[in-house]
Amino acid sequence: MEIKTSLRFLRLAPRKARLVADVIRGQDVNAALGLLKFINKAASGHISKLIKSAVANAETRGTVDVDNLYIKFIAVSAGPTMKRFRSAPMGRALRIRKRMCHIDLILDEK
Repeated sequence: MEIKTSLRFLRLAPRKARLVADVIRGQDVNAALGLLKFINKAASGHISKLIKSAVANAETRGTVDVDNLYIKFIAVSAGPTMKRFRSAPMGRALRIRKRMCHIDLILDEK
């Protein structure tokens, strides 16, 4: 039985979050959480929180054995971009783009 969870409007660039998501794709849940502890990226904390939330959702359903869960699908897509301006020399303005991302996660039993 599939467990779907998503994290939306994360204030982190999708390119940076995809680096972490690619490492744990297809892993067991316990192995993925162990890997995320030692990955020194900002996205690793957010993704581990998302996995723990999905496991808690699976426990409350009661029909799924939590020890047999693995990451079936994880995708990082681009969210909206906040646009800010910074002053530049000679009266110009430079655009600063603060990117957001959405992370979708599906856990399944082996």
